[in-house]
Amino acid sequence: MGRQRYTPEQIIGKVREVAVALAKGQPVVQLCRSVGITEQTDSRWRTEYGGLKGEQARRLKERAHARLKRAVADWTLDKLSLQEAAEGYCSAQRGAAGA
Repeated sequence: MGRQRYTPEQIIGKVREVAVALAKGQPVVQLCRSVGITEQTDSRWRTEYGGLKGEQARRLKERAHARLKRAVADWTLDKLSLQEAAEGYCSAQRGAAGA
């Protein structure tokens, strides 16, 4: 069975559902099973999405995604420049060896 991905809105809904039921005194293990998540996931979601609203959570995810895209672009440029430098070095070495 594959892992399901939840949207930020779904996550916030599940976090609120668990919080309301916790306030009524139900055990966390039972709540997590009824919602369909593990205790670890519930804990992680509460720390990440605890006081956020749906739109705020979406923007948080979009910012993180944009930050990752910038990092990958930077690493790609670094890799390409190193490859070009290595090619130039290797061709210079071949030219010096043949002389």
